[in-house]
Amino acid sequence: MDALLLSRIQFGFVISFHILFPAFSIGLAWWLVFLEACWLKRGGDFWRDLYFFWMKAFAVAFGMGVVSGIVMSFQFGTNWARYSELAGNIVGPLLNYEVLTAFFLEATFLGVMLFGWNKVSHRTHFFATCMVAVGTLISSFWIIAANSWMQTPAGYTVHDGVFEPADWWAIIFNPSFLYRLPHMVLAAFITTAFVVGGVAASYLLRDRHREQAQAMLKLALAFIAITVPAQIFVGDLSGLAVREYQPAKLAAIEARWDTERGVPLTLFAWPDEENERNRFALDVPRLGSLILTHSWDGEIKGLKDFPVRDRPPVKPPFFAFRIMVGLGFLMLGLAAIGLALWWRGRLFASRWYLRAWQIMLPSGFIALLTGWYVAEIGRQPWVVYGLLRTADAVSPVSAGSVLASLLTFVFVYLFLFGFGVWYLAQLLRKGPQPAPAHVPARAQTPARPLSAADLDAD
Repeated sequence: MDALLLSRIQFGFVISFHILFPAFSIGLAWWLVFLEACWLKRGGDFWRDLYFFWMKAFAVAFGMGVVSGIVMSFQFGTNWARYSELAGNIVGPLLNYEVLTAFFLEATFLGVMLFGWNKVSHRTHFFATCMVAVGTLISSFWIIAANSWMQTPAGYTVHDGVFEPADWWAIIFNPSFLYRLPHMVLAAFITTAFVVGGVAASYLLRDRHREQAQAMLKLALAFIAITVPAQIFVGDLSGLAVREYQPAKLAAIEARWDTERGVPLTLFAWPDEENERNRFALDVPRLGSLILTHSWDGEIKGLKDFPVRDRPPVKPPFFAFRIMVGLGFLMLGLAAIGLALWWRGRLFASRWYLRAWQIMLPSGFIALLTGWYVAEIGRQPWVVYGLLRTADAVSPVSAGSVLASLLTFVFVYLFLFGFGVWYLAQLLRKGPQPAPAHVPARAQTPARPLSAADLDAD
């Protein structure tokens, strides 16, 4: 195991932790916007207590996301110095824009959101919650812009091997950005919806917090019934973009070795990279071409058309993609069955369905990780697709140094973030609680819609 492989493992390990918390924070921030809007419109303890409950979960997830993100950024200088030197003129400003426009916005209003309930008006507090939520989307915008440029680079010039910006509009809105941004944001929303629905199902199975749990499950179900089909549609558009701009990645995802027309959809196989074939393949004739090209006779380029040194690994993206898609269709089935049970008035009485929600609670996180692995491992052996190899971007450090830092990361992350996840699980298990004594009386609004006079008086 050389420094290159160890550096890739370390970055993959760190980013796998990091991506989960910001994605959860994105969805939770907009869930809090919805809850506070309902409280402003309807009043009462119900929506306020739900808001306070999920705000605590958001604070924990947001904090762990910030900490893991700071650590991750250090690796650009320690493990990937050549990448920073050659591509820093483009990627560096994009990441700085994320800090200047998103992180500062979130940091400014986060304190008001968490601690300003008794210090600002209703409208000001709601505005702060909205700004935190908007900040999470702005952060996603810049991070996906930087990563998408690495996938489909555009708007650059190269001088002495160094990438320099020529057209920032083309850099930001590169060919894959407009597909990958909604794909990522929808994934974050769906991930949060399954946590909300799974937690609600757990309460109903234990006959606790029934009123709040029923509301949360209905809202989660309605949300995934809309967003999961939208995600499948956006995913299809992303697949078409991969076929056009990253054909080697698509060939690895589908384990296609020969260029063919009317290719089958391989549901399962064991890719044999040494002999360039698939073992134990379970194929559906022509369905691959229909999905990937929208034509029964569409052509898919095979891996044999690319030099061996330019091919990505096959097994990781092949299996990760099938896990992601399989979970997506399980989510769609759960939504369809839930709508049917809701229509028949049996949504809360079907214990098997509630258990299904419990089981599916982590499905969004798993789909998120596997989708990220497809995108990143499928891009190999390039760090900037087709232009800069990963092997040429690593720092000139020894394997021993990287191994030592990797083991340190593993130990510290498992301890700190393991405790954070445990605390978050205990918080969710406890459930919504009545507002504490220090919450002001004005927050305990009567159960009637607030009027304009109420807001003006505040």
